[in-house]
Amino acid sequence: MTSSATSPVLDTARRAKAAAAVLAPLPRAVRDGALLVIADALRARTEEIVAANAEDIAKARVNRTSEAIIDRLTLTPERIEAIAADVAKVVALPDPVGEVVRGSTLPNGLELRQVRVPLGVVGIIYEARPNVTVDAAALCLKSGNAVLLRGSSSAYASNTALVAVLRDAVESAGLPADAVQLVPGESRESVKELMRARGLVDVLIPRGGASLIRTVVEESTVPVIETGVGNCHVYVDEHADLDMAVRVLVNAKASRPSVCNAAETVLVHTAVADAFLPRALAALAEAGVTVHGDPSWQRASDTVVPATDEDWATEYLSYDIAAAVVPDLDAAVAHIRQWSSGHTEAIITRDQAAARRFVSLVDSTAVMVNASTRFTDGSQFGFGAEIGISTQKLHARGPMGLPELTSTKYVVTGDGHIR
Repeated sequence: MTSSATSPVLDTARRAKAAAAVLAPLPRAVRDGALLVIADALRARTEEIVAANAEDIAKARVNRTSEAIIDRLTLTPERIEAIAADVAKVVALPDPVGEVVRGSTLPNGLELRQVRVPLGVVGIIYEARPNVTVDAAALCLKSGNAVLLRGSSSAYASNTALVAVLRDAVESAGLPADAVQLVPGESRESVKELMRARGLVDVLIPRGGASLIRTVVEESTVPVIETGVGNCHVYVDEHADLDMAVRVLVNAKASRPSVCNAAETVLVHTAVADAFLPRALAALAEAGVTVHGDPSWQRASDTVVPATDEDWATEYLSYDIAAAVVPDLDAAVAHIRQWSSGHTEAIITRDQAAARRFVSLVDSTAVMVNASTRFTDGSQFGFGAEIGISTQKLHARGPMGLPELTSTKYVVTGDGHIR
């Protein structure tokens, strides 16, 4: 039996640590050049990637995987082109490494600067999202980090193919191939080893369902940046433009229901319920959405499924939405505070005072005013690709772009100063 000291997972982590030491001092031009090579390689090897992805899709259908998960798993030529385009966009983003966060000259004459530096080795644990493989690699390389990728077994063929493309591209650009590695193994034991590789891995970022995230947070000895599930809400205020409200709601729920920024609950002020509910029900039905509603929604249509507490707590990731009528804005906020995962909430209103109150009271990573929850996304925020959406409050919160993949160090310059 292989001992943990010489396990394939730890050997991979050691190689990543060595690669991170090479990456950290490299100038921006070298790292950006590698990203452009990656984008070209993804386009050139699309057929190979799609073929590997087809193996995963076939296995998923045999295992009767839900359509929502299969959608997350699927790579098409169009999606690969979009992924490659996102990599190219990262090149144009400002380089966070070396940025001076703050600086001053102390009374004793010492010059003090706090500068951004790479985190080192970043481990990503994720489920059924092979696009994360490329997004994570691109952002980590841009910010001077080595990356260890541990996707789910359901995407193993896709991730293996993608990492082969990434490693070839990185090496051809003059960077160490071990800057991008797939964590070996498909068992849970390999994940546990990664979570306990303290000293070799600097930070772990879990991306996936509540169970995965909870396991990593509770069992890891490596520091964790907690990402969260997306139980997102849309609140239709008494002063809402109802045409806008219907349009935003349908987009938030149905444009891509399998993602974490899709709306899972709609709350409607009682003053506009009679006018809004029939229109919303018709539009949601046309989009194929099943409504799980409170008694007010049930009275509006016999197609509404009675809602339970489980519905208020559920991240459906499907064409389902929970729905309730509330007496006022404060009741909407109370509902959100009780059931939200802290990801994204939206208010539709023409009343600026109501918007300000909602924004001040709702404690989530992003609050939208008259806009869809679907905008909580690193690319949409102008960050290029994102490493994840953090729902914690330390170091990083919300969509995590390049600055969130750095730490800082202090550089102190003197002239023979002694204390």
